[in-house]
Amino acid sequence: MKLRAAKSKLSGDILIPASKSHTIRAVSIAAMADGVSVLKNPLMSADALSSIAGAREMGAEIEMGKDWIIRGTGGQPVSSCRMVYVGNSGTTLRIQTALCALADHPVKFDGDKSIRTRPMTPLLSALERLGVRIAKSADGRCPFVLQGPIRSGKTTVNGISSQFLTALLIACPLAKGDTEIIVENLHEKPYVEMTLDWLRKMNIQFEQKGLNWFYIKGNQKYKAFERFIPADFSSAAFSACAAAITGSELLIRGLDFDDHQGDKVLFAHLEKMGVSLKHTSEGVWVKGGELQGIDIDMNDTPDLLPALAVTGCFAGGTTRLLNVAQARLKECDRIAACNAELSKMGAVIEELNDGMVIHHSKLTGTELHGYDDHRMVMALAVAGLAAEGETVVDTAGAIEVTYPSFVEDLRKIGGNIMTSDE
Repeated sequence: MKLRAAKSKLSGDILIPASKSHTIRAVSIAAMADGVSVLKNPLMSADALSSIAGAREMGAEIEMGKDWIIRGTGGQPVSSCRMVYVGNSGTTLRIQTALCALADHPVKFDGDKSIRTRPMTPLLSALERLGVRIAKSADGRCPFVLQGPIRSGKTTVNGISSQFLTALLIACPLAKGDTEIIVENLHEKPYVEMTLDWLRKMNIQFEQKGLNWFYIKGNQKYKAFERFIPADFSSAAFSACAAAITGSELLIRGLDFDDHQGDKVLFAHLEKMGVSLKHTSEGVWVKGGELQGIDIDMNDTPDLLPALAVTGCFAGGTTRLLNVAQARLKECDRIAACNAELSKMGAVIEELNDGMVIHHSKLTGTELHGYDDHRMVMALAVAGLAAEGETVVDTAGAIEVTYPSFVEDLRKIGGNIMTSDE
């Protein structure tokens, strides 16, 4: 499937779908809880469905309607759990790997072609230090087989992806003994804060020294809960950046700026670049204008790279996206991909080891590769809304991973965008 986009003027309002990060954490914690949990406003997407499939393999009973009703296992995957297939969901892979390491029987993990390129060694090595046996390839990627249980003790984890630490923080309270975690090289800190907020809401007992050291009491339980899943700032980035580069005015609804999602900083970045923001009880009004390039440290928010790379092309002067080497470890190497595809449109970009330097450019639509990466596909489609001529992005089916209604939502606000098979 392909996305076709052309120059557009946007107006009206857009309701942002629920957070992928919150949804997958909620599903995984509910799957391990005692009793019946209720998830209100969950994200219905491919990644979320992968988390549901994994939770069911672990023994959770799940009813999916407007709300998701999840009867948990009471703390451990059932003995019949032998294979978890995570599709394209890296978050599901990391969290449910650690949860299945609680079991005393072997569990195999695998996923699609993209998942088989995603690094796992930091998490697997941390689990091995806690007594988990793992049969894996030399590069530590999927597929692999692990067998627990997690034993009490001390481990170290490399935080090049925050998901490695998140996985340990969610699983270790259910272990039979206490766990000490030393964290090195932590990136994407707001996602860890999101996880810690979940643990606090679940009354999990732990000690911490900043985000570099944790001591987690074992033999704890997750209790059943009811929670409304907030809207996703990562998904909101595409409509906000679309308004910015097309000089449009939009009302973006559903966002909770008190939530721990790190990607909410996008709005501060856009304001510094010249976008007008107005927060109201209805939502946040975003009005594009004359944009100016700025320097942005993106270490905490690598998922914003594609959308901000596009925005930087339309900003006067120079935009520098820095300190985000981990963006090379996502569904694709997003630094190289942004450079390659935006350059095809006429962008003037310098690729750095840990980011990119983007000069004001005039973009022209052309045939682009989406890399089967949902954020790349959506960002390039947004670029097409402000470029001359038609932009065509392949592998557009990837948007199902986090934002299935992306095209429909943009069309409702005036976006000249459509899907096609050719």
